[in-house]
Amino acid sequence: MLKGFRDFIMKGNVVDLAVAVVIGAAFGAVVTALVDNVLMPLIAALVGSPNFDAFLLFTINGVEIKLGVFITALVNFLLIAAAVYFALVMPMNKATEMLNRRRGITEEEEEAEPDPQLALLEQIRDEIKSLR
Repeated sequence: MLKGFRDFIMKGNVVDLAVAVVIGAAFGAVVTALVDNVLMPLIAALVGSPNFDAFLLFTINGVEIKLGVFITALVNFLLIAAAVYFALVMPMNKATEMLNRRRGITEEEEEAEPDPQLALLEQIRDEIKSLR
């Protein structure tokens, strides 16, 4: 019973997932600090308020409708998405392109190499179709 548990825990994808969660949490703190301490103060300098919580606030039958809170959350999401894209995704894509160029791999060559397992599955499918 313990051997099975140990084998499960030591599988590569479980350990990789644990590492990804820890690094994701740490990176989330970095992105949140960037948004809260750099980008939102810049917006506050331009707009005059660090958030839109008091914007579009109205009451219907004694119930407050706070559209500004939603707008603040939406702006935060867009800023976080932009920060992740420009700080992580775009540099990683550039680095991958540079490595592929150094190796002499072009995009056409990457797509030209079919997966041998897919080719075998296609061949099996075609054989089954011909038997009908």
